[in-house]
Amino acid sequence: MEVRDCLISAPGKAILHGEHAVVHGKVALAVSLNLRTYLQLKARSDGKVCINLPNIDTFVCWELSELKQLTSFLREMQRLDAELVKRLREFIGVTNGNLDSSTSAILAFLYIYLSLFGSGLTVSVWSELPTGAGLGSSAAYSVCLAAAFLCATGNIPTPLKEWEQTGRWCQEDLELINSWAFQGEKIIHGNPSGVDNAVGTWGGMLRFLAGKIIPLSRVPLLRILLTNTKVPRSTKVLVARVKDKINKFPSIMIPVLDSVDAISCTCEKVLTEMTCEPITGDHYNILEELIDINQHHLNVIGVGHPSLDTLCQVTAARGLHSKLTGAGGGGCGITLLRPETDSTTVQGTMKDLRDCGYDCWETSIGGPGVQQHFPSSVKEEIMEVLNRY
Repeated sequence: MEVRDCLISAPGKAILHGEHAVVHGKVALAVSLNLRTYLQLKARSDGKVCINLPNIDTFVCWELSELKQLTSFLREMQRLDAELVKRLREFIGVTNGNLDSSTSAILAFLYIYLSLFGSGLTVSVWSELPTGAGLGSSAAYSVCLAAAFLCATGNIPTPLKEWEQTGRWCQEDLELINSWAFQGEKIIHGNPSGVDNAVGTWGGMLRFLAGKIIPLSRVPLLRILLTNTKVPRSTKVLVARVKDKINKFPSIMIPVLDSVDAISCTCEKVLTEMTCEPITGDHYNILEELIDINQHHLNVIGVGHPSLDTLCQVTAARGLHSKLTGAGGGGCGITLLRPETDSTTVQGTMKDLRDCGYDCWETSIGGPGVQQHFPSSVKEEIMEVLNRY
């Protein structure tokens, strides 16, 4: 089998509206985050299989002969189940306890590699996304793995044309990439929703309702600040907290969730309008109001945090509007930037937030999903990291 070298990237994910409400049958809007994960696959002829993850200080190599028995077992099983995961864990020497980022990433790599591949290679991955921040870093990694292995083995064609720096696959190929990425997410998370890998695959914005994921055909690219408060939180604990409040005060809390649902639907309508007609200040006025209302609702249902209140206050002092994204209780927040917001305001706001001890990036939401690249289209510093091994 001839193996093609390839260079792939996939975006992170943010929740624009609908956090926690989605668990209770309401609409959530997930958007691609233009902080990307990059993967370079290079064939090698020395019988080694190597994975390099410098973000999490991980570098592992195996001989192809070491993987042979595991490959046979996996192909006999033909589906991902507890017994297969157990065998993968035993192979890398982890038999009990929770998995850290490095172990989870290695397991996902092994599963997708052994299912689709069989030759020597080096895979190097570098991400602009912080890990464990609820921004879809593991899904972007799984999407990149799936796309790279499928493309390198010819299961899907390369989408690159000679005159293009980047290429995107057709719908059928994206569905195949997404299905394998979802398997990677199951290895890492156990029972994922499928939203994160879908955003990484299709990009743009997705509507999530009652387990159904619908990519929206066109969305505007919106500038944002992304802020990581670096306050750790447990999604499981926060989900339970919201559920307890609903059980305790149903007549109060259910209308709040209905209002969050209406915010998501109104936001979707406005964003659709922005792709069909000239964008005006009124569009941004509505988006800002929706952000403010939703952030208040999220505080009401019990997933706010003083660090997020500080984020909102710091940005409001400069005329900007912010809300949490994801589970809440700390974690990350997004701040909408209007087209006319100047660099002095942006840089001053970022300095203020960093002075609070937060990490902050200027980026955008609504960009493309998984792509293949010519190396010249990727920033030099990223290629330098990918080429070290």
